[in-house]
Amino acid sequence: MSTSSRHRDSLQEKLKEIKDGTVQLPEFQRDWRWNDEHIKSLIASIAQSFPIGAVMLLENGGTVRFEPRRIAGTNPKIDEVTPDTLILDGQQRLTALFQSLISEQAVKTLDSKNREIKRWYYLDMKECVSQSVNWDNAVVSVPENLIINRFRRDKDLDLSTPQKEYEQNFFPVSKIFDTDSWMQGFIEHWKLNPEKWHLYQKFNNEVIKSFEQYRIPLIVLDKDTPKEAICQIFEKVNQQGIELNVFELLTASLAAEEFSLRDDWKLRQKSLRRYKVLRKLGDVNFLQALTLLVTKNQNSTVSCKRKDILELDRNSYEDWSNHVEKGFIKAARFLHGQKIFDAKNVPYSAQLVPLAAILTYLEDLSETELVQQKIARWYWCGVLGEMYAGSTDTRSANDFLEVINWVTEGGKEPTTIHDSNFLENRLARLQSLTGAVYKGIYALIMQDRGTVKCSDFRTGIAIDEKVFFDDSINIHHIFPKAWCEKNNINRNDYNSIINKTAISARTNQKIGSRAPSVYLDRIQTEVDIDQTIMDRRLDSHLICPNSLRTDDFWKFFIARKNALIEVIEKAMDKKVIREDDESSETSE
Repeated sequence: MSTSSRHRDSLQEKLKEIKDGTVQLPEFQRDWRWNDEHIKSLIASIAQSFPIGAVMLLENGGTVRFEPRRIAGTNPKIDEVTPDTLILDGQQRLTALFQSLISEQAVKTLDSKNREIKRWYYLDMKECVSQSVNWDNAVVSVPENLIINRFRRDKDLDLSTPQKEYEQNFFPVSKIFDTDSWMQGFIEHWKLNPEKWHLYQKFNNEVIKSFEQYRIPLIVLDKDTPKEAICQIFEKVNQQGIELNVFELLTASLAAEEFSLRDDWKLRQKSLRRYKVLRKLGDVNFLQALTLLVTKNQNSTVSCKRKDILELDRNSYEDWSNHVEKGFIKAARFLHGQKIFDAKNVPYSAQLVPLAAILTYLEDLSETELVQQKIARWYWCGVLGEMYAGSTDTRSANDFLEVINWVTEGGKEPTTIHDSNFLENRLARLQSLTGAVYKGIYALIMQDRGTVKCSDFRTGIAIDEKVFFDDSINIHHIFPKAWCEKNNINRNDYNSIINKTAISARTNQKIGSRAPSVYLDRIQTEVDIDQTIMDRRLDSHLICPNSLRTDDFWKFFIARKNALIEVIEKAMDKKVIREDDESSETSE
């Protein structure tokens, strides 16, 4: 059972611990990225003794080991130091304060356009103690050379020597915890001028002491806090609103076993991205598939939830990573066979996880025709039944086990097949190019049907991966939008997938806004083919040729709707629920 303690600690002491290396970061923390305005605002808040939020730390040295990483701007020598605590929340604030207050170096930050810059920070002493202080003016950042041209009212600000700092009453924030020498120089510069001595005393009492006395609220987690809890806590408290990827947390954990998960993934990602259909495959997807196989091999509860991923060790990862990579390549080839060629056309990326795990586990058995048919049926039931639209961890684990059992032991049909269904009314309402079912039917339209291969209207070349990319195949209207609007066809009808098909960019240009009868004659004349050949090409798209030649939208619409239903029923090996059987439906 993990515990935590809450207390306040001196800002100065905490920054000293960062400098010494006893406070560091866990490797999974992202890099420091605060900009100049953030830093000035933070300095102003502390100068006024305003709260800047609690810092969360984790005691180092528990059963879960994280590779530590020193805070940006600290001395590389502390890489050899074993930290006492690791920062879970507060990296941006503590790094900004460390670099600006005690690092004795110009702060590496960003300007308003996210360009890298180096800055020193100063406090305008007179402004800081004025009755109506404007903190936007009181905290000033200057370039590394300590000179700002046309600072205020076209006046330059030159702070390049201590004497120039004294002359203009600008106190360097980097001296905030070591004021004696600067104060002595300031008083000597002004030759004990009472007015200047009074200014410094007032500034010291009202501002410097705010820094010296500032105490940060700390929440310190016990060193035995589980990794999953750390991940959840980080997501809830992260001030930047950036989700902590479980991949990053596991990366830090495996680094303690002298293994760089990040470097390993970069190589695998490069290999997998040779397949365009896998270009959006994420690191977590890879770990999920691997975890399914690891938990199955360990005869434990098969799962790919976050807590199970976080239990992976170096040995289990190395035992399965090559196999899983090959499994995803098999998944890419499977998708190509289903006429899904590009990552943007993958209906559910989450379904790639159990698909790759299934193909990995089945090895050569997955390449036999009967098994391919079973996997394809499961896949299309998952897509067309929208079974991967919600939370997928549990479904992925169940599908992985159930498909394997169905294939290898003749077990019952997977739940995804049993529970899936498709409503007839769904077709007419499919209009979103980004919808999973829309993408799925788009792929089904392009599939070969026996000896009939879906081919381009103009060239007659069957659509395969090369044609898909070389000819910019995309989904376009069959009855053009302009023609439909001119003939008072409802937008919902002409924009549905029933009136769309896979057409090359050049062919679509030939279609333009012309009536189907016109553009068909135009294409036939241009490429010198007869009506029979053109009709065969239309048939390959499940289009009734006669309805296009007579410009009969509704005859075409009903015929194609029924043709698409047949294709869906074949893919799912289940009957589509007709309107008479089911009146309720959801729209996409």
